[in-house]
Amino acid sequence: MKRGFYTIMAAQFFSSLADNALLIAAIALLAELSGPQWVVPLLKFFFTVSYVILAPFVGAFADSMPKGRVMFITNALKIVGCIMLLFYQLLLVPGLPAFVIVLVAYAVVGLGAAAYSPAKYGILTELLPPQQLVFANGWIEGLTVASIILGVLLGGALISPAVSHVLIAIDITYIDTGIDTPAEAAMPLIALVYLAAAIFNLFIPDTGAHYEPQRTNPILLARDFWTCFTTLWRDKLGQITLAVTTLFWGAGATLQFLVLRWTERNLGLPLSQGAVLQGVTALGIALGAVFAARFVPLRRSLSVLPVGVAMGIAVMLMAYVSAMPLVYLMLIVVGALAGCFVVPMNALLQHRGHVLLSAGHSIAVQNFNENLAILAMLAIYSGMIATNLGVHAIMVIFGLFVAGTMVLVMLRHRYNQSRGDSLHLIGMEKH
Repeated sequence: MKRGFYTIMAAQFFSSLADNALLIAAIALLAELSGPQWVVPLLKFFFTVSYVILAPFVGAFADSMPKGRVMFITNALKIVGCIMLLFYQLLLVPGLPAFVIVLVAYAVVGLGAAAYSPAKYGILTELLPPQQLVFANGWIEGLTVASIILGVLLGGALISPAVSHVLIAIDITYIDTGIDTPAEAAMPLIALVYLAAAIFNLFIPDTGAHYEPQRTNPILLARDFWTCFTTLWRDKLGQITLAVTTLFWGAGATLQFLVLRWTERNLGLPLSQGAVLQGVTALGIALGAVFAARFVPLRRSLSVLPVGVAMGIAVMLMAYVSAMPLVYLMLIVVGALAGCFVVPMNALLQHRGHVLLSAGHSIAVQNFNENLAILAMLAIYSGMIATNLGVHAIMVIFGLFVAGTMVLVMLRHRYNQSRGDSLHLIGMEKH
C-alpha cells in the first residue's frame, strides 16, 4: 500500500472517533435537558440531512481541490458544531425548546461530515489500483469500526460520573468555563480529537488527480448530479451495489439507536453501558470486514449477497435474547455479517463509480442514496417509538425488512445476469 494511504487512515480514525464520542455525549445532553424519547433518533436525522441536501454539490467540491485540503476544511466545520454543543445555552431563543438548539448544532457537524465523505472515499480510487480496493476498504472499514468501538467507549466514559466530575471540579476550582454537566464536560475533549484529525489532514499527499474545472451554478450542478445518479442506477453492477449499501447504512443507523433502546428496556443498562454493547457490534463488523478483505476479491464481491439475508434473520433472533453471554455473541454475529457483505459491495461501488463517473461525484451519489435511506428509516423508527411500539416488535419488523429487501436485490441481480453477463465489467479500468 502507498504511504499516503496510512495518513488517510489516521485522519479518518480520529475524525470518526470524535463523531461517535460526540453522538453519545449529544444523547446524554438531550437526557439532561429532559427531551422526549422520540427526539433521540432525530440526532442522527439532523446529522444526515446535510448528506441528502448537499449531495449535488459536495462531489464537485471534493473534486475542486486536493482531497486532503477538502478533508481539513470540513473537519474544521465539525469542530464548530462541537463548540456549538458546548455553548448551546448562549444560542437559546425564547420560546424555543433547548433540544432544538442541540439538534441544529449536531446538524452543523453533519454538514462537515457530508462534505468530508466524498473526499475520504474518493481519494482511495485516485491513490490505489482497482485490485487493491477491497483490501483498502477492509482497512478503512475495520479502522472505522475500531474508531466506533473506541468512540462509543470514549463517549460513555466522558459522560460517566467518574470522569466528568474531574472537569467539572476544574471548572469550579480554577476557571469558570460554564461546564456544569457530564455532557458539557465531554465536549472540549472531543473537540481535541477533531483537532488531531485536522493535523493528519494536513499531511495527506496530493495524488496528482486533476479534474475539469468544476461548475459553480447550483442548477447546473444539480443537473450534473442527476446525470450521475441515473448513470449509476442504470448500470447493472452499480444498481445492485447501490441498493445493498443504501440498505446497509439505513439499517445500520437505525440499529445503532435500536441497540441502545433494547439494552435499556431488555437488559436494564444505562446509556454509558449500552454504549459498550454498541462497541461489541462494531467489533463484529471489524471481524467481518477483515474476513472480506482477506478472502473476497473484487471479482467475487457479489457472492456475499446471501449474507445480508442472514443478517436480517440474526437481528430478529436477537430480540429474544437476554442472557449476557448470548447477547455478546449475537451482537458480534450481527456485526460480522454486516461487515462481511458491505465491504465488498462498497469496493465494487467505488470501482464502478470511478469507471463511469469520477471519484467525488460517484461517492456523492452513493452518500445521497445511503443517507436518504437513513432519514427514512430513522423517521419511521422515531414514529414507532412515538406510538409506543415495543422494542421486540420493532426488532422483528426491522429484521424482516432487511432480509426481505436483500432477497429482492438477489432476484434483481439474477434477472440482470439472465439478460447478459455483467460480471466481466468488474476490474476494468477507466477508458
